[in-house]
Amino acid sequence: MLILAATPIGNIADASDRLRRTLQEAKAIACEDTRVMRQLASALGIDVTAKLYSLHEHNEREKIDYLLGIAETEDLVVVSDAGMPTISDPGYVLVREAVSRDIDVTIIPGASAVVSALAVSALPTDSFSFLGFLPRKSGERKSLFEAHRKDRSTLIFFESPHRIYDSLSDASQVFGERNGAVARELTKKFEQVVRGTLSELADWAKTEPKGEIVLLIEGASEEGFDYQQLARQALRLQERGLSLKDACASVSELVGGSKKEIYDHALKLRA
Repeated sequence: MLILAATPIGNIADASDRLRRTLQEAKAIACEDTRVMRQLASALGIDVTAKLYSLHEHNEREKIDYLLGIAETEDLVVVSDAGMPTISDPGYVLVREAVSRDIDVTIIPGASAVVSALAVSALPTDSFSFLGFLPRKSGERKSLFEAHRKDRSTLIFFESPHRIYDSLSDASQVFGERNGAVARELTKKFEQVVRGTLSELADWAKTEPKGEIVLLIEGASEEGFDYQQLARQALRLQERGLSLKDACASVSELVGGSKKEIYDHALKLRA
């Protein structure tokens, strides 16, 4: 049997008794980094006697047959460095192949940065899309954002601290003044959740935040566009010297949506 075991994403006290017991009693553990696994065991105050097998993105496919050979006869516990295995971490290929071979797969649930960030974001939680790590290049990021510009679900991404400013700037260009949130170092000592429009978040990101980061972006409105937000963006452009008509046309060309709707909403906001 494969046992997918979620590990704490920061606060070691989040580890369940079941996780502690499973790791302590396991005979075989596939882990992203054997050193991190030993550090986790030490932090949990348990003695892990299991045979540790390295399982990461570069060797997962070549180790499938060997690891599933173990899972066919005994329990194989699978852990990542933090959070839930298979979620932007190794394990998906292993699980898929295990299912195809009729090997049972079960789970020890625990913390997930994705749903934890969503819960504290103050953005809609009834529908969301997790899209993994953002591309490194600006053009690829913008293409990804553009592909999801009309999605009504809250969009969730992982991002590195040294690229979060660039990603927020790109997001602001594509989505306009849509609301978002950045969750940083969740469950850790310096946990921080920053909420605001994408341009406000980009200004905050100039402080060069550190740590593990989750970026969340509000989904499109029911009509596909949040015209009130677009109107606010047009009014800001007007303050910089454009006529309201030209400002609305500029926002429409950049973000999308009807120029007339943006103009009408802007007039109401200005009244």
